[in-house]
Amino acid sequence: MRLGITGHRGLPPKTERLVRRALQEEVARHGPDLVGVSCIADGPDAWFAELVLEAGGRLEVVVPAENYRDGLPEEHHQSYDRLIQQAADVHRTGMVESGSQAHMAGSEILVGLVDELVAVWDGQPARGYGGTADVVAYAERTGVRFRVIWPEGSTRD
Repeated sequence: MRLGITGHRGLPPKTERLVRRALQEEVARHGPDLVGVSCIADGPDAWFAELVLEAGGRLEVVVPAENYRDGLPEEHHQSYDRLIQQAADVHRTGMVESGSQAHMAGSEILVGLVDELVAVWDGQPARGYGGTADVVAYAERTGVRFRVIWPEGSTRD
């Protein structure tokens, strides 16, 4: 099973705890043969990647742009570096600048690599092109199954 992740970044601590628990349950449902595909941004992308590796699964990373890491919070760089080093495979868009176009291109590659997509999504429209809602819509248009994870009590700033 190849499972991808998309989701909101910058979630408040209570929502982070709820989402991490839900992602852990999702990963456990698939067992150690799981291949997780992630862009490993801070938040759900990285939490999912870590859980896949902890469960004995295989991680594949999609890098939206060569400058992608530089656009992530500095406090996430160490986790990003560790996760990309543990990836069994790395897919790249070929784009240099990390912006909404590159993020959506990376998400389109990710969706194309998976059997199912997990979306940590509040159900609201994207706040910018390439956001979680856009990725879910792309999965739906291309016929890729998706499951929304938004535990009861979750909020978004």
